[in-house]
Amino acid sequence: MTVRLRDVEPSPDVFAAVMATGILSIAARNHHYWRISDTLGVLASVGLLVLVAVVVLTAVAKRRIVFWDLTDPDVTLRLFTFVAACAVLDSRLASHPVVVRILGAVALSAWLVLAVLTVRNMSARSWTVLRDHARGAWELASVGTSGLAIVTAQVAMYTGHRWWLAAAVPIWLLAICVYALMTWLILWRTVHERQDRDGFEPDTWILMGGLAIATLAGDNIHQLAPGWLAGGVRVVTVVTWAVATAWIPPLIYFLLHRVNQRPGVLQFAGVWWALVFPLGMYSVATFWMADEVGVHSMRTVSLMFFWNALTAWLIVVIAGLLGVRRVLVRSSPAPPPQAGRP
Repeated sequence: MTVRLRDVEPSPDVFAAVMATGILSIAARNHHYWRISDTLGVLASVGLLVLVAVVVLTAVAKRRIVFWDLTDPDVTLRLFTFVAACAVLDSRLASHPVVVRILGAVALSAWLVLAVLTVRNMSARSWTVLRDHARGAWELASVGTSGLAIVTAQVAMYTGHRWWLAAAVPIWLLAICVYALMTWLILWRTVHERQDRDGFEPDTWILMGGLAIATLAGDNIHQLAPGWLAGGVRVVTVVTWAVATAWIPPLIYFLLHRVNQRPGVLQFAGVWWALVFPLGMYSVATFWMADEVGVHSMRTVSLMFFWNALTAWLIVVIAGLLGVRRVLVRSSPAPPPQAGRP
């Protein structure tokens, strides 16, 4: 069987798998599961390189520099998974200065391009059109921006150049504003269409994940902030974590209701990575929030979410591999009839 790259078209949010794997590596490291952390870190790093190669080779095969429709806001918003993936790996590989600089530069460059394209695409459409197409994946713009704020804060931390904090704070605040805008559009659509409880999609969990990564960005900034700024950063960080926590019960309810009504939704789809990442990110954010507020028992909550996220990761990986196997079997040519038989 021959697989032609011309027939392959990765989805814009294909890098969500790297995001999920990378953040689980960080969560495992927080809880001292070194072997799990190292294994996931290697998988995330290799996964990023492989996916970039697939995208480049697909573009070459299709003889187009970019084969996605970059005039569609849904496409450019989902491409922020690449920024977030670079940011997560940048945090995981903070002990390797050269790698950190490269990933940071790539993340910043991609963010600038996608930010310009997204602003152009959204400004060309009316608010009602944006409302009708808004979905959980649109929060990826906020996720990628918070990731960039984390990278900037870590540059300030590891280089000793505290002036980087002057860039990290406005980027972090921008991420929160983007989150508020996208959440408003999503909730407006929900109210307008009067969606019932069957309207759940896995990427809805990014409503929680977007605030969890904003919490982590705030924690990184708080460690460097001067006294006059630290108090305000801490308050905002506690609020983002509290609201992220408040999202979890309704999201669990809608998920269970959807599965109960339509068991077929459990079939594998790449969008399920959008569930794994928020669970892992909440584990990491809660771990650092435990030190932030001095409630060390919160680390138990972080550990619980880590194991839930790792279980979800394993399920998605196994389901994905089985799905690929079924596709390959269906695509294989039938064996030729043996001689002497009809």
